[in-house]
Amino acid sequence: MKNQIVNIDYEGLWSYIESNFALRLSSWHGPQHWRRVEQFGVKLANENGADITVVRLFAVIHDSKRLDEGEDHGHGLRGAAHAEQLRGHWFEIDDERFSLLYEAIARHADGRTSDNLTIGTCWDADRLDLGRVGISPSAKYLSTDEAKKYIPPRKTYFLDAPHK
Repeated sequence: MKNQIVNIDYEGLWSYIESNFALRLSSWHGPQHWRRVEQFGVKLANENGADITVVRLFAVIHDSKRLDEGEDHGHGLRGAAHAEQLRGHWFEIDDERFSLLYEAIARHADGRTSDNLTIGTCWDADRLDLGRVGISPSAKYLSTDEAKKYIPPRKTYFLDAPHK
């Protein structure tokens, strides 16, 4: 059931995941990033009706099994497997919602968009935080219209002005 109230100790879950994170807590893909993804995700979900529980769980788990700051191929699948391990201990959601969470985490770094509102919202929330590494998100990589409203405007430089 979408947005059914689920009793999750989010702060306990965050603390557990932070304490088992392989990289520095100040890393580009660490807890500060996860918090911003959660903030973006909740804001988007409130606007578009995506499943907030899935979005919040995605935020804290999606990069939790990164081994380096680069491409780190496989970190999405490792994160999804981590979600399976956490389910039943740190949180419990029904199979339908867990399937969405698993796919969102497993495929979040594939550069795709999704027609599923909740998965798309998860991916958009992550991509809206690309500014932390000097990249402005592109509308073609965002799944939801709501996220596209938050793309920062392109800076215009003198060289962009037409010459007379």
